[in-house]
Amino acid sequence: MEVEKEEVRLNKYLAVCGICSRREADRLIAAGRVCVNGTAAVPGVRVRTGDRVSVDGRVLAGREERVVLAYYKPAGVTCTEKDRFADRMVTKEIGYPVRVTYAGRLDKDSEGLLLLSNDGDLIQRMMKGSNGHEKEYMVRTRQEITPDFLDKMAAGVYLPDLEVQTRPCRIEKTGKYSFHITLTQGLNRQIRRMCRALSMDVVFLKRVRVMNIMLGGLKPGEYRVIGGNELDTLYRESYGSMDSNIK
Repeated sequence: MEVEKEEVRLNKYLAVCGICSRREADRLIAAGRVCVNGTAAVPGVRVRTGDRVSVDGRVLAGREERVVLAYYKPAGVTCTEKDRFADRMVTKEIGYPVRVTYAGRLDKDSEGLLLLSNDGDLIQRMMKGSNGHEKEYMVRTRQEITPDFLDKMAAGVYLPDLEVQTRPCRIEKTGKYSFHITLTQGLNRQIRRMCRALSMDVVFLKRVRVMNIMLGGLKPGEYRVIGGNELDTLYRESYGSMDSNIK
């Protein structure tokens, strides 16, 4: 979708330009930091071809070329952009020349596939829990994997600290102390919480797939640019039947 050729809501325009998410855009607009044609924007305003949009006085050039990266986040790297207490932050570690934001977190102690993009609208759709996008993980535990544990994990586990029952999921034992699991939701530290609720301790966790994107042969700290059919499939799965909005 080329937003410069049609009228769209300003918050979506900012997201597609790679400035921030729609929610963050709403906050910028409410704070009076966004102008359209020299006038402070108001929530809900729409922009069209030829409009001059600026954020904090900087005029936007329009939509940047979309960038999606597959990054192997090492253990010890924090998924944050600003945290004075974090020793290693993902955006600093990757050092990509275009501003990108991660779609879904991995906790500091976990490693594996992290997707990053400058397309705020894509990130929002990937992270929306109701879309049920799959994420696959390899896990090792301190205790032995039992049939009862697998059955309870697959059925969904009640997490008392979050007061929520997790969705049913696919799980497969891969060793005496290891399993693969595929989730369709992204609760904070979900796998660790599920295991802890069943008296299991996670000692290693690696994400190996997000939707159609595989970690593949990437090594910790490495990234690759996603393109071609792989990128088209990611957009198609993220937007569902709304194919006309991703061209």
